[in-house]
Amino acid sequence: MCDVTWFAPSRLRRGTAAVVLLTPAAGLLWVPWYGGARPRVAGVPFFYWYQLAWVPGCGLALLAAYLLTRNTRHRPDPGSGRRRHRPGL
Repeated sequence: MCDVTWFAPSRLRRGTAAVVLLTPAAGLLWVPWYGGARPRVAGVPFFYWYQLAWVPGCGLALLAAYLLTRNTRHRPDPGSGRRRHRPGL
């Protein structure tokens, strides 16, 4: 019989990951919140700075979602004597 060592993340983790991924989308789609030319940062309108600030923010959101949804069980060590069953090989 096949030993299953991988499992899907819980619903709470998946729900949290979905909220984390939707946050940048909501922050960028709500244009009236950041759509003004003022304040200016270094002579550039806030509109551009706000969008640029979301670039690393989106990367961090993707990292957080990945860490929340990755499998927490590890594969057995190759030296442990146990081999994983591969059907069809």
